[in-house]
Amino acid sequence: MALKLYQFAISHYCEKIRWALEFKGLNYESVNLLPGQHVKTIRKLTGQASSVPVLDHDGRIVQGSAGILDYLDEIFPERPLTPTDPDLRAQALAWERRLDDEAGPAIRCYSYHHFLQRPKIVVPMLAAGTPFYNRILLSLAFSRVNEVMRKWMQINDKTADRSRQVMETLLTELAGIYREQPFLVGDRFSRADLTAAALFAPLFLPPEYPVPWPKPARIPKEIGAWLEQWQPQLQTLETIYANNRRAN
Repeated sequence: MALKLYQFAISHYCEKIRWALEFKGLNYESVNLLPGQHVKTIRKLTGQASSVPVLDHDGRIVQGSAGILDYLDEIFPERPLTPTDPDLRAQALAWERRLDDEAGPAIRCYSYHHFLQRPKIVVPMLAAGTPFYNRILLSLAFSRVNEVMRKWMQINDKTADRSRQVMETLLTELAGIYREQPFLVGDRFSRADLTAAALFAPLFLPPEYPVPWPKPARIPKEIGAWLEQWQPQLQTLETIYANNRRAN
């Protein structure tokens, strides 16, 4: 059995799958790709979209974090992340879809809007896990990288502000639920909790995340002030992450 995860180290969608694989106690090989240069590799594997994560299991290719979670629970049913009860399963999948569709893009847009203004900080994170020369290449071409990323992800002042509002709405709702119950769905950890904590993980900088996080003093002031304000809500997700990130 060979499992390969094609990923961006910085991607919070890829963190969902790293976490799921390790939660299930599965050995896998990470293939870290550089954003932009990844397109040829991924399209060769999938024959279609160039998005990551992509899982290669002995030649069987699965693309997208939700699809990969489905696959892992089907092929490796130990320590399931998807509830077996139909109602709970539907609730968990609904939470995952909502978080994937709303939280993921919002966190990405808001964070990159500010970090792309600081190339010395963001370049090492974008190139994490790839050969050292990619940092040099990214630095030399950063003005173009910045332009392409902003256009591709529709990042600007207005979208960053809307993204911040989406994040705050979700954090408020999630914190309220976790105050009343230990998990989003049912009485055990599921893919709903994993998705919530994995997607928000870049905002609380966990050590398990394979990127060189900036020191607090180097975090953009706007983000630093926001993180301080929303620390109580983020702490809730950080606790979920810390308690469940590694297989016991």
